[in-house]
Amino acid sequence: MEFDPESLKFDENGLIPCIAQDVDTREVLMMAWMNAASVARTLETGLVTYWSRSRQALWIKGETSGHVQTLADLRLDCDADCLLALVRQRGPACHTNRRSCFYTALRDGDAVELMVPEEV
Repeated sequence: MEFDPESLKFDENGLIPCIAQDVDTREVLMMAWMNAASVARTLETGLVTYWSRSRQALWIKGETSGHVQTLADLRLDCDADCLLALVRQRGPACHTNRRSCFYTALRDGDAVELMVPEEV
């Protein structure tokens, strides 16, 4: 069955959430937004490309830091309104230099930091 990009359900801003997960460890690394152009570019190049809402521009993950995400598989959920990018992550995924953006847990009313920034 051929994939039709028109089948994706983008929000009113033309965006769809994309969760990046390590293909080997299955660790959830980050969540970012994609638009139709970033989905197409990701599939064409194999480098995960997102849409930056703050810059209003496409950005290849790691284009300035070198912490790129190489696409292993791109999946859509049952409603076609969320994407899952299985990636090979080079270096930390988070802009704080942590492996994952999900480094804070809410426990007993406290925010507990679970991982420290990586040494680079």
